[in-house]
Amino acid sequence: MGQQVTDLTPEEVSRGMAEGRYLLVDVREPNEVAAEAYPGAVVVPLSSFDPKAIPDPGAKQVVFACRSGKRSVTASLAAQAAGLAYDKHLAGGMLAWKAAGLPTKTGG
Repeated sequence: MGQQVTDLTPEEVSRGMAEGRYLLVDVREPNEVAAEAYPGAVVVPLSSFDPKAIPDPGAKQVVFACRSGKRSVTASLAAQAAGLAYDKHLAGGMLAWKAAGLPTKTGG
């Protein structure tokens, strides 16, 4: 069974979060998040990644995010391997998010 990860643009993720359709899961490390964070995201660092640590998204779809879009793919594949249907990530990560002019917050 092939695992795959669906790329979403920053605009798609931002809109989905605003509409209550997406739960953004930031898999960067705490020091990175403290410097610059996605508003409204939950943080589950990849270094100690446990798919069970992700809050129950309820009716929302989980979307993974990181700095550049590499770790979010790793997290999505790990979640899928654990039996969770979390197959979406923010392509380009924080770099693309900022390039799209979307807001960030500081201070974790």
